[in-house]
Amino acid sequence: MSTVRYTEDHEWIRLGDDGIATVGITDYAQQQLGDVVFVDLPDIGKPVEKGGEAAVVESVKAASEVYAPLDGEVIAVNDAIAEDPSLVNTDPTGEGWFVKIKPKDASVLDALMDEEAYAKFVEGLD
Repeated sequence: MSTVRYTEDHEWIRLGDDGIATVGITDYAQQQLGDVVFVDLPDIGKPVEKGGEAAVVESVKAASEVYAPLDGEVIAVNDAIAEDPSLVNTDPTGEGWFVKIKPKDASVLDALMDEEAYAKFVEGLD
């Protein structure tokens, strides 16, 4: 069973049974950005550090970094969102994922918010 966690920077992280972390932005984040028009994805094999830039997303309103929620190595990128950035808006927690990371230590995800805690966090922002 996969576990989903959330960051205060509005990334979601789904840790699969294979130990690979899939990372994307939340529905709240894509709503704040507006229509996504461009996505800059990292190279496969790129090392990422927790809190460091993992990708860049540009919308009609702004450009924003997508931060790595943990240390690891990028093992896959979602070429579909590079070709059709609107997937980030239409399916942010599904087909609109950004990168897959092989984590150095997946236990750091335990410190992140679960879905209920993230929902309360977002409520406090409005």
